[in-house]
Parts: sequence; structure tokens; C-alpha cells
Amino acid sequence: MAILVDWQLANRCRNGLVTPFDQELVNPASVDLRLGDTLLIESVEGPELKAYPLGQHSQEDPYWLRPGQFVLACTMEQVNLTADVGAQFLLKSSRAREGLNHLMAGWIDPGFRGALTLELHNVRQLQAQPLWPGLRIGQLIVHYLASQPGRSYAETGRYLGDTTVQESRG
Repeated sequence: MAILVDWQLANRCRNGLVTPFDQELVNPASVDLRLGDTLLIESVEGPELKAYPLGQHSQEDPYWLRPGQFVLACTMEQVNLTADVGAQFLLKSSRAREGLNHLMAGWIDPGFRGALTLELHNVRQLQAQPLWPGLRIGQLIVHYLASQPGRSYAETGRYLGDTTVQESRG
């Protein structure tokens, strides 16, 4: 496998790899992805996660993720992988240094299309972490595959075409 670089990523993004596409989000070997406008949060009412409109918040008035709190979130951008590439989602190092953690569920199979659901956890013990739509939350690293799979995620995936955050379909 080889990792795509800035000019390859930009070309693919202009052809639909990441939408909406903003050239300012391209790094030397990744594309930044931003936080979307919906969270799924725990409730005392039961085990199901409840939708929370993150869109009502901003950088100036963020949602405060409490110490130890876990939420599901989604990316603002939609990802559309062709059959010749797979990808990884990794948390931005700045977010990790602030105490945010993305649980290790970041591989994206060839053929996937849709918003990415993120599993976010505040690992700080004393300080809440701010979240708002548009926050640069992570980066997409795209890998060329040695060959195309026999069956892509477009044929096998449970989360294909999701446009917002999704709970486990286990």
C-alpha cells in the first residue's frame, strides 16, 4: 500500500473523494475533516443514545464534553472511496493533546460512501472539551490498495450512504 499525497488527494477530492471540498483542508499526506452538526449522547432515560443538535453551538459558544463523557459524532464532509483505495481516520494531534480521544474504529473500506461516525471520548479528568460544528477534528489518510477487493464496501457495508451520525448496527 502507498499513501496518497497532497496533489493526488486534491485531484481526487475535486472528483468527489471528499465533499464539500476545501483546498485549505489538504495537508502533505492527509485531508482534514471537520465535525458535523449532530451528536448522539447518553441519557439517564435508557441505554439508547439521544440525538443532540450540535448545530446550535459555535466556537464562541461550544458544547462542553464533560470529563469521561463519550459521544458519537459525525464528519461534516462526506467521503466517497473508489474500489482502488482504503482510508484511515485519525484524530488531529491538536485534539489529542487537548485530551480528546477517538476510539480505534478508524478504518474505511474501499467502496464506502457517506459521513463518518466518530467515537469521541474526553479523557481529561478535570476539564471539559469544547466541540462545535466545523471544528477540525481529524484527518483522512488515503491508501492505494495492492489490488481491488473481490467485494467492496458498496456491496457489504452496513453504514453505506449514511449522511449523519449512526449508532451501532452490530
